[in-house]
Parts: sequence; C-alpha cells; structure tokens
Amino acid sequence: MSQRFEGTSDYVATDDLKVAVNAAVALERPLLIKGEPGTGKTVLAYEVAKAMGAPLITWHIKSTTKAQQGLYEYDAVTRLRDSQLGDERVKDVKNYIKKGKLWEAFESEQRPVLLIDEIDKADIEFPNDLLQELDRNEFYVYETNETIKAKVRPIIIITSNNEKELPDAFLRRCFFHYIRFPEEATMQAIVDVHFPGIKQKLVAEALRIFYDMRKVPGLKKKPSTSELLDWLKLLLVEDIDDQVLREKDPTKLIPPLHGALLKNEQDVHLFERLAFLARREGSGARPGQ
Repeated sequence: MSQRFEGTSDYVATDDLKVAVNAAVALERPLLIKGEPGTGKTVLAYEVAKAMGAPLITWHIKSTTKAQQGLYEYDAVTRLRDSQLGDERVKDVKNYIKKGKLWEAFESEQRPVLLIDEIDKADIEFPNDLLQELDRNEFYVYETNETIKAKVRPIIIITSNNEKELPDAFLRRCFFHYIRFPEEATMQAIVDVHFPGIKQKLVAEALRIFYDMRKVPGLKKKPSTSELLDWLKLLLVEDIDDQVLREKDPTKLIPPLHGALLKNEQDVHLFERLAFLARREGSGARPGQ
C-alpha cells in the first residue's frame, strides 16, 4: 500500500489537505486538523488508514478524559478486593493494568493511524500531559517497571473543533491544517461520491438553497456538509424534485425537510420571520439573495 495519501474513492480530499497529510507523515509529527463541525475531520483518519492499508486506532476524547488513560490505567481497587478473596491473579500486577490507545498504537507491528478525536473537549492540561509520550514515542509503566516503546512511529491525526485554545508547546509539535468549508465545485464532487447518478438539476437547486441558507445573517448554526448529505438523502427518499425546491412562493421560504439542515429553534424562527417579511412585502426573494 502507498505511504502517500491521495484521497480515496469515498473521500474527496482537496490538494492542500493531501499536502498536509503527506507533510505530517514525512515529518513524523501529529497532524492537527481544525474546521467547522461536519467538514470531515474525523472521517479523514478513517480514509487515511484505508488508503495506506494501516490499522486504525481511535481515541474519542470526552470532557472527563485524562491523558493517563491513553497510556494505561491501573485498577488498584480490584486488585485489593481480589487479594482479600485470595485470588491467585493478585500475584501478577499486569492482570490489573488496562492498556490505553497509545499503548495499543505503540505495540502495533504495522504502522497504525492513531486518531485522537476532539482533543479540545478535554481539560486544558490534557495536550501538555501527552507531549513527552508523543515526542519520544515511549512511556514508563511504574507498576511493572517497564518502558513501552513504539515499534513503529504511528501516524497521529488529532481533531479539534476550536472549543478552547490549545497550548503553544503542543501546537509547536504538530503540523496544522484547517479544513475550509468546501466551495460549490468541491461540494458537487462530494455529493457525486455519495449519490452517484443523482439528478443534477436537483443537486443544483439543493446546493443553491444550502449556500443561501449559510449566508443568512444571524444564523446560530450554519448547516454543514454532513447535514447537506442527510438532506439530499431525504429529498431522494421522499421523491421531492427540483421544481419543489425552485418554488418562488414566499410563504414556502423554508425548504422542505428543513429539520435536516436547521438544528435549533432560533434558526427555524429566524427563517419563519424572513418568510413572514417576504409575505408582507409580496416578494419572492430568498434569504441570502
């Protein structure tokens, strides 16, 4: 399998994204990916692993996740309980050590892709707590007095939704790429990958409405790529054609099945207000035009 990433049949990668992935692999540095939610940050790791024929190890970060969990966890409580019950397992401390995702990646015989997903969800100290281990590709297990060293340096992809700033020392060690929101030509290619053979008139109308909606001032959450794909799938399931989407009636300003695109009541109310204003003015204009 190639050790260069050129995108896959299921994932449309822009040229600058391919350059970023291959630069991070060549430099042997973690690739830090930022971008709007729904722009394919997490999926990228899956596609890089597929393209390179590499095993994928995923570590999804939550607000309660600690860096130590990525290395290993020692279950002292169970060991104490087992010792009180006279269990033979207590003689070997390794029975009470749970390997983390980093340990898993370091043990892999084949170069794996390690996804650290949504790193900004964790505590601010989380990235700093992993610096040494990511730099040296090894860590020490105190309970067993052993050093776990990577057999091959993993390809590390880290995603962030920019919920909080990441520490400078951490950023210095990463290769950074921001996935820009796709332009219409790229979005058309993404749609074609997911819906081969879809009527192009329907796509043209759907994309026009989608990009118009994203331009509406005051929108709390702009619809994303994944939401556009959900919406198109529903339009196909319900057999809604491009004529319905081209509707100029101002009372139908909110597109059909808009629940796939608008994800909170403030945005729905915003569009309802715009529809009301359009009705009052007797105008057929759509928001964003």
